[in-house]
Amino acid sequence: MNRQFYDFEQYEPYEEEFNPLHTDRHARRQRKPRVNPKEKHMVGVADVADAIGLEGGFQTTYEPSLYEATWLLQSLEDFYNQELISDVLALVKGGKEASVYRCAAHPATGETWLAAKVYRPRIFRNLRNDKQYRQGRPTLDSNGKAVDPKDKRLQKAIGQKTTLGEQVAHSSWLMYEYTTLDLLYRAGAAVPKPLAAGSNAILMQYVGSAYGAAPTLQEVTLDADEVEPLYREVMRNVELMLRYGRIHGDLSAYNILYWEGNITLIDFPQVVNSRVSKETHIFGSSVNPDAYAILQRDVTRVCEYFARYGRRTDPERLTQSLWRRYTETNPEQQLAEASRYEMGTG
Repeated sequence: MNRQFYDFEQYEPYEEEFNPLHTDRHARRQRKPRVNPKEKHMVGVADVADAIGLEGGFQTTYEPSLYEATWLLQSLEDFYNQELISDVLALVKGGKEASVYRCAAHPATGETWLAAKVYRPRIFRNLRNDKQYRQGRPTLDSNGKAVDPKDKRLQKAIGQKTTLGEQVAHSSWLMYEYTTLDLLYRAGAAVPKPLAAGSNAILMQYVGSAYGAAPTLQEVTLDADEVEPLYREVMRNVELMLRYGRIHGDLSAYNILYWEGNITLIDFPQVVNSRVSKETHIFGSSVNPDAYAILQRDVTRVCEYFARYGRRTDPERLTQSLWRRYTETNPEQQLAEASRYEMGTG
């Protein structure tokens, strides 16, 4: 008998560690049994709401499709139970890995709307190409803390892609986005303010209006007097990320929102750890051998966008300058700043 599939007891200690609700007893008390995955195709929206404990309350204005309803409501119920949102109003953006929804914020948040980024079920997601980004960064649990690399049983589960291993990888991918947003927002970056992370979703500041979310830079035409200040603001954020040992990993005009003359950087699950020094690395991670190439790709895409407006920059020279300044010449300062953040004093 293959114990990989039948020896479940060895994984019991990890069940709570990778359950984002284990630190919220109030939310956990309100949870009811999930809908049987084998019966999802037979369940209507109203039945789903009843099955996951939202009866009489979480009646969304947005009408999801039959198959979308199950995972959408299950993903957002925690935010509703914690009185962070009161309604789901519209689909803002659909994607292969995640969809973003505009939600009515609970009055206690002080916001009018919030954006919920909901990761799609495994069957619809495609993270086969995430290895390049995972190099050099530890696996995170549902609290955003690094998993012990010496934990052989857990590492084995991840390597063999068991059910637990896939759950851990999914949780880590989501928590990298949430913890990066938290770090950068606190550091003064132009990113959405994160409010909460659930088992399959992130709740954050909404950028836009009741008529629609903010467009991306790719979708707008800038005025001549906006080009230089916005270019400098994007590069300020690239530098700030490097200062904290981070590279966006997929930065382009498609991942930068434009709203009322300001920009907001989004989509950080593929964030890459930049090199600090040959011996010491941020958060206990090792060097990502592709970090420089990924940074150069980010910088090149930004430069190519602004070149449309006549803002000429040599992306290769700029990348070299940034790399030397923030990964080779100030490793001690970079480590100190990152450590202060980890201890909650940054």
